Amino acid sequence: MKANIGLIGLAVMGQNLVLNMNDHGFKVAVYNRTTSKVDEFLQGPAKATAIIGTRSLEELVNSLETPRIIMLMVKAGSVVDQYINDLLPLLSHDDIIIDGGNSLFTDTHCRTQFLKEKGILYIGTGVSGGEEGARHGPSIMPGGNKAAWPKVKPILQAISAQVEGQPCCEWVGDNGAGHYVKMVHNGIEYGDMQLIGEAYQLLSEGLGMTADELHTLFSVWNQGELSSYLIEITADIFAYKDEDGRPLVNNILDAAGQKGTGKWTGINALELGIPLTLIVESVFARSLSAQKEERVQAARRLPKHAHTFSGDRHAMINAIRQALYASKIISYAQGFRLMREASREYQMALNYGEIALMWRGGCIIRSRFLNDIKHAFDANPDLVNLLLDDFFIDAIKQADQGWRQAIMLGIELGIPAPAFSAALSYYDGYRTERLPANLLQAQRDYFGAHTYERVDQPRGQFFHTDWTGRGGKTSASTYTV
Repeated sequence: MKANIGLIGLAVMGQNLVLNMNDHGFKVAVYNRTTSKVDEFLQGPAKATAIIGTRSLEELVNSLETPRIIMLMVKAGSVVDQYINDLLPLLSHDDIIIDGGNSLFTDTHCRTQFLKEKGILYIGTGVSGGEEGARHGPSIMPGGNKAAWPKVKPILQAISAQVEGQPCCEWVGDNGAGHYVKMVHNGIEYGDMQLIGEAYQLLSEGLGMTADELHTLFSVWNQGELSSYLIEITADIFAYKDEDGRPLVNNILDAAGQKGTGKWTGINALELGIPLTLIVESVFARSLSAQKEERVQAARRLPKHAHTFSGDRHAMINAIRQALYASKIISYAQGFRLMREASREYQMALNYGEIALMWRGGCIIRSRFLNDIKHAFDANPDLVNLLLDDFFIDAIKQADQGWRQAIMLGIELGIPAPAFSAALSYYDGYRTERLPANLLQAQRDYFGAHTYERVDQPRGQFFHTDWTGRGGKTSASTYTV
């Protein structure tokens, strides 16, 4: 009996997806470039299963029923292209390749079009949930050539997380849409983690809370509006003791890594002209953390003034909770606003309510909060920004005072809170009818004749002033809003 699907790449995610598929009754064939990993997998985690091990791409392809479905779980970039090139001579018309890695959405777009011309159906899908999600049900975000969707849908929806009987997997859109949504998901993940980190530093360094106290607090927070996978695991982390009996978190070096998807999200936001301030600050915060040795030197040369918190500790803990919740709202508002612009620019026709639904289970950013986003877009599919939804308007109003108090605590004590601050600045800017960009436009026109619009004239009419009396009437030919 031939296999229903083949998978290439037996790292942690690949192995667990294969076992997940096997559990759901699908026959899977596997291949890894280092073939010894195939043997190790079959003799280890896949022992006593029906999984088929292959030791060449030809053997993998020949082991599959037609139309063949092959899923790549390999490093993004040139490795994906190499496998595509190696597979092409072995495949037939309407065979399907799925890229389940974190590929850049523009690469997926190009690959989808290239393979369509070759008669091969291509899907680029985001897979979120880490090792545990891959094994027991991830969030899966497929996009690409929609002709492939009916053939892969039974497999992908079966192995995905299920929430209230609904799979956290639905067709996202054409070409690079699946990987685009996964990219934004990862950007929001950067934001969520940075926000939690800032709350942690304010609580521990600012209020002197111990890891045990933080474990209790985050466990309580996980029962309310902040309920999420990341809050849950953060509570667990605070409780975990190292071999010396101390909290392990205190023995971990404060230098964060990153794989680039947060940076991609920020770059794309700049290209589309959408303010994504919180996520970009989160990326830069990781970059700053990586400069550990330089920071140690700076701390010696630029010492902080000794300040301690002397107010109502309980009230400030609540203020930090409010800052975390309000900033989280801003992060998602910015992320969904970016997706709306991308959907228009790249003609993706994204369904934002369905995206929120896909993120409710399996993925790293899964949370109770996503139900509120789903309800907002169900009520108004044309909602431009989550901040204009009644639920989120009320939530921000209730958190506003505490949000500001938490940021002021950081300022007073010299504790950095770049994501909290960026979120508040965006919120205040978004609800400000008149920003100082009028002065900025005057400056641009003064030194570069870039023109400006007037409040007493219709939009779209541009004016230039000879500010010095020596510049003449000629203006620049471009104006970008």
